[in-house]
Amino acid sequence: MQQKKKSKNKKSTPIKITAKHTIDYKQIDLLLSCLTEQGKIKPRKITEFTLKQQRQLSKAVKRARILSLLPFVTVTEK
Repeated sequence: MQQKKKSKNKKSTPIKITAKHTIDYKQIDLLLSCLTEQGKIKPRKITEFTLKQQRQLSKAVKRARILSLLPFVTVTEK
């Protein structure tokens, strides 16, 4: 029997975040790229963010929605 070796390749994140740079509610372009057409936040598998980045993203989206920088629901016309 052959044993499978576990690869220890770390996924690279689409954005590099250091201690000074975090995901903020003012970064509307970044937030819009992480939303679906209906206005939902994309899952971590699709965005490839780390757990910490995904938490920052969800908080930033919620803050931007409250401040009316992002819509709560995107209306699609038929």
